[in-house]
Amino acid sequence: MKYELVVFDWDGTLLDSAGAIVLAIQAACRDLDLPVPEDSRARHVIGLGLADAMRHAVPDLTADRYQAMVDRYRHHYLSGDHRLTLFAGVPELLARLQADGHILAIATGKSRAGLDRALDHSGLRPLFQASRCADECHSKPHPQMLDELMAEFGMAAASTVMIGDTSHDLLMARNAGVDALAVTYGAHPHDHLREHEPAACLNSVLELDQWLSRFA
Repeated sequence: MKYELVVFDWDGTLLDSAGAIVLAIQAACRDLDLPVPEDSRARHVIGLGLADAMRHAVPDLTADRYQAMVDRYRHHYLSGDHRLTLFAGVPELLARLQADGHILAIATGKSRAGLDRALDHSGLRPLFQASRCADECHSKPHPQMLDELMAEFGMAAASTVMIGDTSHDLLMARNAGVDALAVTYGAHPHDHLREHEPAACLNSVLELDQWLSRFA
C-alpha cells in the first residue's frame, strides 16, 4: 500500500455541487445589486474558504457588506443542497478503499456545519475517519489541513495523497509535500489542473478508482 492516508476534497470531487455553488454566488450578487461574476470566475473560487471565495468572486465587495453576501449565498445554496447528488461510483470507491485498509479523510473549503450537513445527507459519514474544514484551519492552499491530518494518524507525506478538482487542492498538496490527483469533472478545467503537475488527471470516478486500484 503506497498511500495509507487518502484525503478527498468534497465539493466537485465527491459531490456534484460546483454548478449549485456558482448559481448561489451569482444569485447572492443579484440580491445585493453587486456585479455578477461570470461562471468561470465563480467556479474558480470553489474550494476556498468562504471568506476568501467571496473576496475573489466579488472584488468590489466592501467589508460592511461581507456578512450580507455570505447570508444571501448560504440562503441560496442551502435552499437546494438536499437535492445535490454524489458523483456516480463515489460510495463504491470509498467503500473499497476502506475495505482495503486505507484511512479516508476530507479536507474541504466548507465550514464544519456545512460538512456535517453534507455528510448526513450523503450517508458517507461512516466511511471517513477524520476531516478538516476551512473554519478550523487556514484556507487552501495553505497546508494546515493536510499537516494536521497526517499528524493525527502519524502518516508521512510519502504515504499520503490528496484528491481534488481545483488548483487550490493541488497547491495545498504541493505545499504539504504530498502527492496529488486531479479530477477533471468538477470545478476547474483539465488544462488548468494539468499546469500544477498532479500525479494524474482523471476524467471520471471510474478512472479515479482504476488509478487508485493500480497505484495506491
